Amino acid sequence: MDTTKAKPPKQGEPIWELAHLFPYQGAWSEEEYLELETNHLIEYENGSLEMLSMPTIQHQLIVAFLYNALLSFIQSKQLGTLLFAPLRVKLWEGKFREPDLVFLSSEKSEQLEGRYLDGADMVIEVVSGSAEDRHRDLVTKRQEYAQAGIGEYWIVDPTEEKVTVLSLVGENYDIYGEFTSDSIATSPMLIGFSISVRDIFEAAR
Repeated sequence: MDTTKAKPPKQGEPIWELAHLFPYQGAWSEEEYLELETNHLIEYENGSLEMLSMPTIQHQLIVAFLYNALLSFIQSKQLGTLLFAPLRVKLWEGKFREPDLVFLSSEKSEQLEGRYLDGADMVIEVVSGSAEDRHRDLVTKRQEYAQAGIGEYWIVDPTEEKVTVLSLVGENYDIYGEFTSDSIATSPMLIGFSISVRDIFEAAR
């Protein structure tokens, strides 16, 4: 009888058998993507997955501050529903994103069942620090959210301590306002809502 013990896998090697259980990049279906059970932010485009950076504590403190301020306003006026990531938003067939915050008007709130949202009225992204993350939020998502017909997009930039509010006009965004740390940010959609830009970034300090 052969008593030779099988050699254990080398430390640091991937578990190839497990890797082969998943589709290759470019071959993921929407259903396979939606079946993923993870709390990591993963976005989807035409069969490929994009893993997003893990949020920093400062990022999450800013998101939490914005969520609490917006939620209080939205609930007081019964305007709709405010949700936060991880949460899949379908922009169009074959394209999903996970914005930091998502507002749905009362008219759209009936879609709150299921595994993802089909569009949104307003989204907010808090920009992360890497060059890739900044380009995604400042350029790529600006184009995509406009194409998806999302009426308002807030870009909250901790590096520049600036909030850019974009409003959809036709098929493209116009800049409604670029608010710096000494100003008050407002929303063309949520009329009456205002927030101190300084307070937003102080929440992370």
